[in-house]
Amino acid sequence: MKKLLLVVPLCLTAIYADLSVKQIEQMIERIHLKREGVGLDVLEKTKEPFVKIKQEDNKTVIEIPEEMPDVKLALHAIMADKAYINDGWKKVDDVILGYTVKYIGKRGVVLRNGNTIKKLFLGKPKESLIMLEERE
Repeated sequence: MKKLLLVVPLCLTAIYADLSVKQIEQMIERIHLKREGVGLDVLEKTKEPFVKIKQEDNKTVIEIPEEMPDVKLALHAIMADKAYINDGWKKVDDVILGYTVKYIGKRGVVLRNGNTIKKLFLGKPKESLIMLEERE
């Protein structure tokens, strides 16, 4: 029974592996045929989809190509010297999506990426903020 299990696959392989020289030459001709691809004019208009990540001074810096659409940054909360931006708490000099946090205030933050400066503000009216006062 074991021999039969070995012989049958070998016979099937031998039957289907029978290629003539002519068939092989036809395959090679098809490989050498020039295939139509995307033209250079289309490639030149394509925007770069990649983000570059670098390590500088033990910090991860993400460079976003200028052609990329505007990245969505959302400020959700501010507490003491930290701001909750997109998905995490950030402090001054932290980097998020290529922007460095430069300032954290009571109602907003300032981010910078090279010459680009973004200001994010909390979207709620001032009356709905919880203000803590120190009592003596």
